[in-house]
Amino acid sequence: MEEQLSLLDLVWNASFTVQLVMMILLLASMASWYMIVNRYVYFSNARDEMYRFEERFWSGIDLSQLYREGNEKASDGTPIVGMESIFRAGFKEFSRMAQQSEIDSEAVIEGSRRAMRVAYMREEERLERHLAFLASVGSTSPYIGLFGTVWGIMHSFRGLANSTQATLATVAPGISEALVATAMGLFAAIPAVLAYNRFASKVDVLSNRYDTFMDEFSGILHRQAFSVRSRDKNAG
Repeated sequence: MEEQLSLLDLVWNASFTVQLVMMILLLASMASWYMIVNRYVYFSNARDEMYRFEERFWSGIDLSQLYREGNEKASDGTPIVGMESIFRAGFKEFSRMAQQSEIDSEAVIEGSRRAMRVAYMREEERLERHLAFLASVGSTSPYIGLFGTVWGIMHSFRGLANSTQATLATVAPGISEALVATAMGLFAAIPAVLAYNRFASKVDVLSNRYDTFMDEFSGILHRQAFSVRSRDKNAG
């Protein structure tokens, strides 16, 4: 308990500049922890949604039925994200272009892939949200804390120059106050760096799964497109 009070005393007795640095680091740490929790929940939900949709997609269900189920979810206000969003973008474009008999099968597939690519990029942006901030906190916080430390030590030695007795006890409180800034910088930076590396890895895993799904789904649509065009030719 005494150490905690002593630490608070160091913060309250620090110079204005060092206190400002500590406040910036505290706010950065609080913001980064909020984003860490936010990203953790988001990635957990995105992974679970992906597994559920993959199981449903490969269960042999009719794709039109799967698309209609998505419409029902959307009408209920449930956000559709991740792999299902990519599926819906591709299938919607495929259905629209397949109805136009003058468009050949290759153009239909290319249009579907473009629609899926746009949806994929949108999902990638959602996955990477807040990661740039965590990277900035992780890379800059130690330097901000170091600036506060250097400033505090300079302030202590300026006070020592005006002191009649130059002893360690005279400058020790000021140096201790300054070192708290470095400690806070590390406290803000370390979780942000660890979280950024972890989430960046998750982004790569999910992005690769989405990209693989696009290739697999394109193959299915490719077969369907040729089947539709063959029926059109036979009917004609």
